Amino acid sequence: MEHQNAYSKPVTLSNIMKFAVPTIAMSVFMAFYTMVDGLFVSKLIGTGALSAINLTAPVIQLVTAVSTMLATGGSAVVMKKMGEQKTREAREDFTFLILVNILAGAAMCVLGYALMGSVFSRMGLSAEVMDYCISYLSRYLLFAVPILLMNNFTLYMIAAEKADLSLICSVAGGVLNMILDYVFIALFDMGIGGAALATGLGYSVTAVAGLFVFARKKSLLHFTKPAFRFRMLANAAANGCSEMATALVSGMITMMFNWTMLHYVGEDGVAAVTIIMYVLTFASSLYSGYSYGVAPMISYYYGKKDHEKLNKLVSFSLRMIAVISIVTSSVSFAVTKPLVSIFTSPDHPVYGLAVTGNRICVTALLFIGFNIFASGLFTALSNGGVSAVLAFSRSFVFMMIAMLILPALLGVNGIWLATPAAELMAVALSAFMFLKYRKRYQY
Repeated sequence: MEHQNAYSKPVTLSNIMKFAVPTIAMSVFMAFYTMVDGLFVSKLIGTGALSAINLTAPVIQLVTAVSTMLATGGSAVVMKKMGEQKTREAREDFTFLILVNILAGAAMCVLGYALMGSVFSRMGLSAEVMDYCISYLSRYLLFAVPILLMNNFTLYMIAAEKADLSLICSVAGGVLNMILDYVFIALFDMGIGGAALATGLGYSVTAVAGLFVFARKKSLLHFTKPAFRFRMLANAAANGCSEMATALVSGMITMMFNWTMLHYVGEDGVAAVTIIMYVLTFASSLYSGYSYGVAPMISYYYGKKDHEKLNKLVSFSLRMIAVISIVTSSVSFAVTKPLVSIFTSPDHPVYGLAVTGNRICVTALLFIGFNIFASGLFTALSNGGVSAVLAFSRSFVFMMIAMLILPALLGVNGIWLATPAAELMAVALSAFMFLKYRKRYQY
């Protein structure tokens, strides 16, 4: 069968890239159109609206956290069963997990509407920025279910050897988002709410396509009568909890960055943080895209107990990430001024803050890739505990230490240094865990 041939091929650069290139391109493109989203908001509405997008990020990352947990943890469980030749059981679990995503998305939409007013009213924002926050988030939450389905279908398309289709959907969604940004904001004057609608409709492309793709019985993974295995759900959630922790803690750290910047600089500082996050997210998308692409291979080889292929895949991946790390950090540093000038003019106070911050923060790109891959590796190996320790330590413990100490000593520059410092501490822990479990998994 076709899917057996794909996973049984030798582990070579060309075969790995068949899995990884579509997901890298997809991740990069999604990060790119997120940046374009911010560009439209900044240029057509103002830096106050750009700040609002960052201030709503913790709530948005909660939606992302749940979908990421179910997607990464669930796909690892499903593909492990595929490797064990438990095809029918894997498809039943897949269908059940998609139903869980739909219910979770609906619940988060309701909860978000109930709490958003009280959350923003306590942040001490100006009336204008608070209005921007509520306008953006209230539209965004309407798409909670499609966003969860999009994140899940993206990984399941990759696992089902439809990475090219996943890429096409992402590109189509991104193009739609950018077109609608212009239509809703520039032509229809819908403001920041229009930007949220454009984003939600762009995400919905993959969600709708996935429903059609996985309804076909010819697909390696397809919908069938679900089996309500709640123990499997718990295992999938536990296995994906590291990725959930990363997204949740990212929201908390974003809040801390915002509060610290509001204290030191004001709302201009929040806008500068937003620009730098766009740059880091865009560069980091290379690592996450690669990790997503090879994760089904890792899970499959682990389930099949093919340690030789697993070892080759992991060794190649570490070399690949080293190359990407050097390239992305160098390029990001070199093009700092042109990147920042896209979002704000050189005479604006935000410009100087963002230029300085970006030149410091991009050093984190030397370490981020290894940390993302290490966490993804243990998730794919169904060891959610180790993955969670790595993700939580990196995103919360180390970042919290850096944020508490460095700004107090160095002021605003300490805020920018917090990310590289946290990633450096995290890469040391990742290396320790990698070596500790090497014999157990024989990678």
